[in-house]
Amino acid sequence: MKYKLSYFLCLVILLSACNKEDNQKRIAENARDAKKKEIIFNNVKKAWDFYDEPINEATEESIKTWSDLRAFMQELGQKPKKTIGAFQQKAAAISKKAMVLNNNIPELFNKPQIKSRVSVLITKVRLFDMFIHLDNIPDKKVAQLVGEINKELATLQRQMDILTEKSKIPIEEGEDEMRRMLLDSARAIPNNGMMPNQTVIPASTRAIINPNDARVE
Repeated sequence: MKYKLSYFLCLVILLSACNKEDNQKRIAENARDAKKKEIIFNNVKKAWDFYDEPINEATEESIKTWSDLRAFMQELGQKPKKTIGAFQQKAAAISKKAMVLNNNIPELFNKPQIKSRVSVLITKVRLFDMFIHLDNIPDKKVAQLVGEINKELATLQRQMDILTEKSKIPIEEGEDEMRRMLLDSARAIPNNGMMPNQTVIPASTRAIINPNDARVE
């Protein structure tokens, strides 16, 4: 009986020791996980530095005519502070604003070069939103995408400046009329390549003319 009791006590002590060791491992793992999340949060917070202001006064005036771009940049300027969840929610909101940028582009900027820049910008923002929502957030990739978004946004604004400056160049007198005439002339040419008003000789009166025949003066 004494041996059974001793065996039972040893078993209890052994189980308690194992449980204590497992708890210590679990506590250590939780501590490492919390530390890792803290580092990621601080890195994301530090990297979150978007260019939410126009690059110059000319661009500022242009953005006033593009409400979707203005709303997008305002969203960029609202930086979260407390938790990684807040950063994830803000990333989703930024992505939502970016997705509509191609829908209502002002006429002055509704050009292929602007649309291509907007498409690249949207792609970068969506990647940023995707990476920041991963369980294991790649903070270095997130920081890289912030820089790429800023670069694309600056390129877009410079392209807007170019179009704005071109629109200010006055059309010389008669230039606009000449353009319309050239356009009308191009439209008047039939698809078979024949010029309009070309004289066609009827077959009944057509004669074979030898250019080598002597001409009668």
